Amino acid sequence: MAGLASVVSYPTLLWFGLPAVQANVTNTVSLVFVAVGAAIGSRSELAGQYWRLMRMGPVSLAGGVTGALLLLASPAGAFEAVVPWLVAGAGVLVLCRHRLMSSVGGGGLLDERGPPLAVALFVSTVYTGYFGAGGGIILFAVLGAAIPEPLPRVNAMKNVLLGMPNGVAAAAFTGFGPVYWPAVPPLACGLLIGGALGPAIVRRLRVGALRLLIGVAAIGFAVKFAVDAYL
Repeated sequence: MAGLASVVSYPTLLWFGLPAVQANVTNTVSLVFVAVGAAIGSRSELAGQYWRLMRMGPVSLAGGVTGALLLLASPAGAFEAVVPWLVAGAGVLVLCRHRLMSSVGGGGLLDERGPPLAVALFVSTVYTGYFGAGGGIILFAVLGAAIPEPLPRVNAMKNVLLGMPNGVAAAAFTGFGPVYWPAVPPLACGLLIGGALGPAIVRRLRVGALRLLIGVAAIGFAVKFAVDAYL
């Protein structure tokens, strides 16, 4: 519904006993189906955003490729210490989005056609391709800071863009990563259904409730990740 699927599915795989790297790559392969379901369920929110998608899509793909290559070439826990801060910062940005945009006259905090957004988008999709868990909320916060549109339309764009780094990372992990394939079909089915139903739920929520839900959930998961990383 709001980019938090991975922060539920990834710990679940760990809870069932998969090693961290195997849980990460298995989760990333399965997360592709969120984007498929969300694209099906978000057609009305995606209307009129084709050129925005064409402009941001290549950056997301490049970030996903970079992140996947980093994971295959670096230690599994390289991101663990920074994950809580990234997710918590994204949650705070979501909670403060309306106030911050009001302070700059209702426009985006970032120029959606400018280099700062391209850099932020690239970095967030590198993270998504590398680690995945929490990537949706980070990308949502980045897009929310740049696109001065209702949150359901921002969320729809986030879902499609998130599928790009997940897709290229999944392709790399399918060929070279230790995917635990028995877990993929049930995860994929649940994520496909959730991705398809999520936009309909978001469409009916009040914007303030949606912002509060995403922000508070992100901060809660950030605390959980901090406990795992530091304690």
